Amino acid sequence: MERVLLLKFGELFLKGKNRHEFLKLLMENISKKLHNFQFKLTETQGRLVISDYDESLEDEMIEKIQKVFGLIDVMPATEIETSLDNIENQIKELDLKDFNTFKIETKRADKKFPMSSMELSAHLGSVILDNCPWLKVDLYEPEVVVNVEVRLNGKTYIYNKLIPCAGGLPLGSAGKGLLLLSGGIDSPVAGYLMAKRGLRIEAIHFHSYPYTSVQAKEKVIALANQISQYCGEIKLHIISFTEIQEQIHKNCDPEYMITIMRRIMMRIAEKICRENGLGAIITGECLGQVASQTMQSMTVTNAVVSLPVFRPVLAFDKEEIMDLAKKIGTYETSILPYEDCCTVFLPKNPVIKPTIARAEHNEKFLDVDALVKQAVACEEILNIKSY
Repeated sequence: MERVLLLKFGELFLKGKNRHEFLKLLMENISKKLHNFQFKLTETQGRLVISDYDESLEDEMIEKIQKVFGLIDVMPATEIETSLDNIENQIKELDLKDFNTFKIETKRADKKFPMSSMELSAHLGSVILDNCPWLKVDLYEPEVVVNVEVRLNGKTYIYNKLIPCAGGLPLGSAGKGLLLLSGGIDSPVAGYLMAKRGLRIEAIHFHSYPYTSVQAKEKVIALANQISQYCGEIKLHIISFTEIQEQIHKNCDPEYMITIMRRIMMRIAEKICRENGLGAIITGECLGQVASQTMQSMTVTNAVVSLPVFRPVLAFDKEEIMDLAKKIGTYETSILPYEDCCTVFLPKNPVIKPTIARAEHNEKFLDVDALVKQAVACEEILNIKSY
């Protein structure tokens, strides 16, 4: 008998011949996340098993495992050698005194075991009723579900607690992207959601010192640290945007200032992507939330880049985004009162339906290529590590 952590993965079941590559990456990510612990990680037919660890550190390990994309549940379980006697004896050892109703769920992957799943469930249910006479069977809304998994490796796993994990696909299985990370609520959530789909994240932040404070920059670094708990190590590109915003304010129509600013940000982001082997740009834009996030505005900003632009919170309402921010731990940092560069030189009436022609006309009064080149040349790079 041994205490283990049984790990359940979700979408990997849908993969075909390349499934082993996803699984290998998932196991590497788990090992990185738990690098401070001693343990053994193995695979057994649709499950991963963590064994040989210090049980006093189990809660701390589970907390880290919950943040590994690709896993849907972690189950603290007892591993025993498969035999009917062993299973019966372990079932009798379960602490069920706090429950009034129960259900047995059995998965019999080892078809050599002499009882079917339904037969074993019925048999073990009777064992529990004999051992705990106050309990009643409830197949629909039980207070506790006792899970029994008879595996092909000659082991049986028994557990009654499923702890939810982050889900999604293993980090790094879908390539790399660059997140436009502001100090707001939306962009950290956008980064989290794309990482959940397997995209490894780098981030770019634009600051306009002295118009924005040092605290605003520190706030973004803190946000990068917080999402790195899910996204792994993040390379943070910090770009000074002061000169660009001053030039836009001086030379462009006031109502087009935000549009031009966004177009230059996208150009800089694409240049960073090209130089760092990143395949997409990620933003926290939400359709209709502000003037720069209308369909027309996004069309005009998209026009200056050839890379795909992912907007994972595009159709979310603000409450949904806030709920996710609270779930991943970024909300309290995001609402700190330090404003980002998007609040600098704000026009009274920003254009809601800009056109590419008007945007290009305004940009004739700027040396856009030189501004982009200079901004990238002077970038500051921070490596944010979560492990």
